[in-house]
Amino acid sequence: MSKGVLLVNLGSPDSPSVPDVRRYLNEFLMDSRVLDIPWLLRRFVVGMILVKRPAESGHAYEKIWTKEGSPLVVTSKHVQAGARSGRTSDALSKSVYSIGGEKSGGQGR
Repeated sequence: MSKGVLLVNLGSPDSPSVPDVRRYLNEFLMDSRVLDIPWLLRRFVVGMILVKRPAESGHAYEKIWTKEGSPLVVTSKHVQAGARSGRTSDALSKSVYSIGGEKSGGQGR
């Protein structure tokens, strides 16, 4: 029987730039599990949020962004690497991001 570690995160924008943050926030906020309201009303609310919030959030992301990228993604990769280094050969480690640029996740096996 194989053993595994699955790291699951919501994800992160590809960069702290306004277009990348806008794309990330749009995908995140348009999820019906995040805003449980009818689609048309959700589209309107998200549209209003996306007027100013991407620039504000982008500025906040710039403060914590590292040379390696998003702190969430970088930390997840480090945890995954640590899990990989201490596993047996039949174990599997995988990072999965449901929103943002790395949807398919990190390297497996």
